[in-house]
Amino acid sequence: MANNQSQKAMPFETDTVLRYNIPLRYRKMENLHIVFWLFKDVAWCMGWRPLGIVMIIPTLLISIIIAWRTRQYVSELCHNIAISLWISANSYWMVSEFLHFDTKILFGEYTFKHLALIPFILGLLILGYYYLYWKPTHKHELETM
Repeated sequence: MANNQSQKAMPFETDTVLRYNIPLRYRKMENLHIVFWLFKDVAWCMGWRPLGIVMIIPTLLISIIIAWRTRQYVSELCHNIAISLWISANSYWMVSEFLHFDTKILFGEYTFKHLALIPFILGLLILGYYYLYWKPTHKHELETM
């Protein structure tokens, strides 16, 4: 029985290296998300209005689910929220072109298309928070990438 103690798995030096592993079911969802996103953007490029508009729903929904599932890691959360905001801005811009209100004047020289800047800038602010504040002040956190 004393031999059982020596047969236990002991951590090796390489076992102490921390790795961020994405569960397979999450990875499959992320990969499907990319497919939806590409369909949305191809539809935009080709002027296929119905497909482009319909693809907003799964593309944005999956990006929000991914952000929610990674919320325990500040790095992942910030990047995934920024991606959701990017998809929102991109989708609004696409819809504004499809429905022909993108060039209508909002005020001054700004058109309705410029409203897409709001989620784009929010995404940049979130990434700015992460890179300029959170990451430098949490250098020893395990999750800091």
